[in-house]
Amino acid sequence: MAAGDGSVISLEHTPTWALAVVCFGFISTSLLIEHTIHLLSRWLKRHKKTALHGAVEKLKSELMLLGFISLLLAITQDYISKICIPASIADTMLPCPIHAATSSQENDLVSTDSCTAQGKVALVTNEAIHQLHIFIFVLAAMQIIYSTLTMALGRAKMRRWKAWEKETQTTEYLVANDPFRFRYTRQTTFGRRHMNNCTETSLLLWIKCFFRQFFNSVAKVDYLTLRHGFIAAHLSARHGSFNFQQYIERSLEEDFRIVVGISPPMWFLVVILLLVDVYGWHVYSWLSYVPMLIVLVLGTKLEVIVARLALQMKELNNVIIGAPLVKPNDNLFWFGKPKFVLTLLHYTLFVNAFELAFFIWVSIQFGVDSCYHVHKAILVARVVLAVTVQILCSYITLPLYALVTQMGSEFKSKVVEEQMGVVIKQWLGEVRERRRKQQEQSLHFSALSAEWSPRLSSATAEVLPFLLNKSTRGEIIEEDGDQQTTTARKENMNI
Repeated sequence: MAAGDGSVISLEHTPTWALAVVCFGFISTSLLIEHTIHLLSRWLKRHKKTALHGAVEKLKSELMLLGFISLLLAITQDYISKICIPASIADTMLPCPIHAATSSQENDLVSTDSCTAQGKVALVTNEAIHQLHIFIFVLAAMQIIYSTLTMALGRAKMRRWKAWEKETQTTEYLVANDPFRFRYTRQTTFGRRHMNNCTETSLLLWIKCFFRQFFNSVAKVDYLTLRHGFIAAHLSARHGSFNFQQYIERSLEEDFRIVVGISPPMWFLVVILLLVDVYGWHVYSWLSYVPMLIVLVLGTKLEVIVARLALQMKELNNVIIGAPLVKPNDNLFWFGKPKFVLTLLHYTLFVNAFELAFFIWVSIQFGVDSCYHVHKAILVARVVLAVTVQILCSYITLPLYALVTQMGSEFKSKVVEEQMGVVIKQWLGEVRERRRKQQEQSLHFSALSAEWSPRLSSATAEVLPFLLNKSTRGEIIEEDGDQQTTTARKENMNI
């Protein structure tokens, strides 16, 4: 094997041990990942985590799509690199300016290229395809990690809702929400929170809700009121013990199956973002502010929906009986579709994941001092904005979305059936346990009776003749007494 001559070494001149080591590493890693995903899927299915199991299946399909993309890039990269275009076209819309040193190095690399003999350049070189391959992998991995992290942090923030849900089963809560108690709508806790002078106009309402999302965005009174409205709209009064917090958690798991994936329009969005990455346009600098803007507007809109629910309650009646009752309404959402909020949140997370993935990819492939990172201040601002969006989306927007979107007309009956099925299974399990204990007790008593039955039989055999004799004597004496009594009565009658 020649060393230092700069020639490309093919597989036929590669040591077999080196080839075997590389193949073993790739195959072992792939099998380990596949087995881990399989175990995770089985564990979720065994523990009745249907929505998360669906998310894992969605993740497997995304990995399969990523594998097909990688396979196509690996097979066709030699053919793509042989496509030649004029040099004048190749010098347009470049992400980095061409320097003399870079040009000379590229000319040396493509001196033996077939396109050079024609006075043209390759459409995309093998090295560029390889770098693109890495970028697609980093983007898919970052989308999965970012979505999972956002959902995990959001659910951690919503853990305190469990305490609020338990409070609804206490006597204090039932007394505070006495169904025969009359109150002015404005005097309720929910009314005092949302009905004031700042809600007289739409502009003041939006300004108030914009700042409210940063300070106690989901209060306990909001949770309890929306819970009461949801149960009144979709269930009946006898379902007062319905676990609304578990319903929200299961609904969020259903939505996670959508958020974790990359839809076909998103892949085309990647193509558009790669197209506009032109030096001097600074598109990515402005793109960093888009997720932040969408998250802030989305959080404000969700707060506005809660406030409008309170205002509608006031318009219907100034006096209420019992707990404040809000009515779910699709018209409060954009285009009358609560699902549009999920779509907007999905694309926001994807764009932010694209920002982080592009930063990581450039830093690994070209270094921090590359032409992509000319302005250090802009680079720092982009990273700070990405982290800020992560925090806002996890701790503010996602809990608001999980709660407020339940105020639409859509009712996930499948989630309720699964939840009620779990309750019924727990009840059946308790019934089986009680029956098992009763059977054990009956068997224990049967064993005791079987142990004492011979002793009781012998004792009965000894005592029974005496009892029979005594009872017979009693009957004779009783008969003699009757005869004597009858004779005495006859004598008295004769007298």
